[in-house]
Amino acid sequence: MNARPQEIPFNPSWPAPDLRLLRSDLPPAPELPVAEVLKPRLARWVANAAQAKGAPADYVFAALLTVAASVIGNSRWVTIWEDWSEPPMIWAMCIGLPSAGKSPAIDALLQPLRKVERPMREAAKAERKAWEERAEIAKLAEQTWKEAAKLAIKAGETPPDRPKSCDAGPPPHVPRLVVNDGTIEKLGAILAQQPRGTLQMRDELAGWLEGMQRYAAGGTDRPFWLEAFGGRDFTVERMGREPLTISRLSICVLGGIQPDRLKSLLFKADDDGLLARFLPIWPDPAPLCRPLNGAGAAEMEAILARLLSLEMVTDETGEKRPWFVHFSESARDLMQEFRKTERVWEADVEGLLLSFIGKLPGLAARLALVLAYLDWAADDSGEPREITVEHFGRAAHLVEAYLLPMARRAYADAATPKPLRAARRLLAILRKENWNRFTSRDVLRLDRAGLATAAELDPALVILTEGDCIRAIEQPANPKGGRPPRQFAVNPAVFGGPQ
Repeated sequence: MNARPQEIPFNPSWPAPDLRLLRSDLPPAPELPVAEVLKPRLARWVANAAQAKGAPADYVFAALLTVAASVIGNSRWVTIWEDWSEPPMIWAMCIGLPSAGKSPAIDALLQPLRKVERPMREAAKAERKAWEERAEIAKLAEQTWKEAAKLAIKAGETPPDRPKSCDAGPPPHVPRLVVNDGTIEKLGAILAQQPRGTLQMRDELAGWLEGMQRYAAGGTDRPFWLEAFGGRDFTVERMGREPLTISRLSICVLGGIQPDRLKSLLFKADDDGLLARFLPIWPDPAPLCRPLNGAGAAEMEAILARLLSLEMVTDETGEKRPWFVHFSESARDLMQEFRKTERVWEADVEGLLLSFIGKLPGLAARLALVLAYLDWAADDSGEPREITVEHFGRAAHLVEAYLLPMARRAYADAATPKPLRAARRLLAILRKENWNRFTSRDVLRLDRAGLATAAELDPALVILTEGDCIRAIEQPANPKGGRPPRQFAVNPAVFGGPQ
C-alpha cells in the first residue's frame, strides 16, 4: 500500500474518539527534593553544576549518588540489624532524549573522579616501571638457576635451591575507579586486585543491557551483574585459565538511555530483576540558558578524595573486608515502619514495578549510608559511627517523594495492559504512516513488535474500533473465493489529537 493512500473526506458522523487511547499514561516528573535530602553545601553544588552543564539537576544528583557510592565501595557497608547488611552499590539510569543533557551532567562527576584517580594511576605506573626492571633481572636469575640446576643434575649432584632473586613478585595494580567497557573477565581481574570495587560507566546503557544475552562463550553476563549489585562472592570462569573467585563483587553502574530504547527493553527483557535494580531518572528537560559559572570540579575533587581515604579493614586472616556501620535503634524502628509502607505500595502493582518496590528497603539503607558519608566528606565532620534516624529519614523521604514516582513514570508503559499498549502502538503507526485507510495485512507486513501477529493485532483493532478511532469498511465478496483482507477507515480526529 502507498504511504499516502486514497484520502477519505471528513465525515461528520464520526463520533469523538476515546481520549484515553489518544493520550499517554506517562505520569509527570516528580520534583527533586535536593534541599531536603542533601546538606546545604552539596545541594548548592548540585544546582550550580546543573546550571553550568545546561542539564536537569536530577541527572547531576543521580551521578553524585552513584559516583560517591562507587568510591565508598567495600570500605563501608551498612548493617540494618543482625544478618541484614547492604553494600553501597547504586545503579542509576538517566533517561532522556539525546539533547537532554545526560552526558554533560554525568561528566560533572566523572571529571573530578578521573582527576582524583590520576595521581593514583601515575604512582602505580611508576611502581610498575620499577617492577618491570626487577622482572627482567628475575628472568635472568631464573635462567641462570635453571642452567645451574641442569648441570648439577647431569653431574649427579644436588641442584641448587631456587634463589629469591628469581621472583619479582606480582605486578603493581593500576587503579581503575571507572571502567567504560569491561568484559566480565577484565572486570574480574581488576576487582581481584582492587577489592574496594569500581564504577561501570556506559554513555548508552541499552546496547550494554541487550548485549548481555550475546556472551561469546554461549552463556550470559546477567548472573555476574546480578551478583555485582549485591556485593556477593562470585567466581569468574576464564577460558584457558584458572577460575577467579572475587570476594564481595561490587560494581556501581551509571549511564544514559533514550525513552524509546528503554520502552523496548521493558517489553522484551527477562524478568530477573536486573532492570529493577536501576534508579530510573527521567526529569523534564532543563530550560535553555547561558551558563553563569563552572561546575565546581575542584570542590567535588576534594569531596571524592576524602571518600577515597576510607580504608578497608584487614581481618585476622589478612583479608580485606568492609567496616560495617550499624543502624541506631531508632533508625531500625523507622526502617520497620518503612517496610510496612512498602508492603502497601506493593498491593496494587505487578511486573517490573513490583520488583523495583520490593528492593526499596535495601535501597533506602544504601542511600542512608551514602548520604551519611557525603555529609562527612563535604562538611569535614567526624566519621559517622552509626546510621541515625536523621540519615535514614532523608533516604526514606527521597525514595517516597522522588524515586518511587520516577519509577512509576519510567515503567508506565510496562504497567499498561498489553492489548491497550498494542492499540496505542497501532495509533502511532497510523499517524506516522498517515494512513486514513488500512488493512490488517498492511500492519502485519510492518512486523512491528507487539503487532507482528494476528493474535497481537486483533485485540488492538477491537479496542480502537470500540473507542471510535477506526471503523471497519464493508468489503465486496471476492469473486475468486477466499476471505478478503479486513479494511478499516481512520477517524480524522486521530491525526489532530494529542501526540
